[in-house]
Amino acid sequence: MRDILLLTLTGLVLIVFGLAFSGCVAVKPYQREHLADRIMAFEAVADEDAMDRHFLETREGSSGGQGGAGGGCACN
Repeated sequence: MRDILLLTLTGLVLIVFGLAFSGCVAVKPYQREHLADRIMAFEAVADEDAMDRHFLETREGSSGGQGGAGGGCACN
């Protein structure tokens, strides 16, 4: 009984480590162009998101809050 539990636990640990480290890979320089492709962007339609953000900023008279630095005093 103890051997089966130890074997199951070992197998589970190996599966977890295998899944955790399967995403670690070295990218060769000639493969980096594929990672910089437009389809790999987090924002699928970056131009549309930028336009929506611009409309919001002009309508409200405010800007920021999308990860930019600075405060309300116009100092950086």
